[in-house]
Amino acid sequence: MVTDTIADYLTRVRNASRAGHRVVEIPASNLKKEITKILFDQGYILSYKFEESKVQGTIKIALKYDKLTKEPVIKKIQRISKPGLRKYAGNEDLPRVLNGLGVAIVSTSHGVMTSKQAKAEKVGGEVLCYVY
Repeated sequence: MVTDTIADYLTRVRNASRAGHRVVEIPASNLKKEITKILFDQGYILSYKFEESKVQGTIKIALKYDKLTKEPVIKKIQRISKPGLRKYAGNEDLPRVLNGLGVAIVSTSHGVMTSKQAKAEKVGGEVLCYVY
């Protein structure tokens, strides 16, 4: 049984990209779907597909690699807020990852978004993960 589903999601993506897999399949949830949409919008993955079933459904993610060097686009994907120690940030204290080159994904009262979007909407929330 997995207690931290977001850490499981990030670990599956990290392991698949390091192993050179083209597609990774992950059990779906609404929060994971929103994180997947953000990764796609920010250019970290090629595409995604939500497959519905009677019980839970799955997310299929096509990973993105550099055409010349075959290196994964996602260099690091790191869980920040954990079930044992939640990390919250106000709109003034939202993190900048790699001086703005990376993305911090934040769960706010207005939904899941990047830290840049949260600053623009002037909302804070739980810092879920860093991606760069």
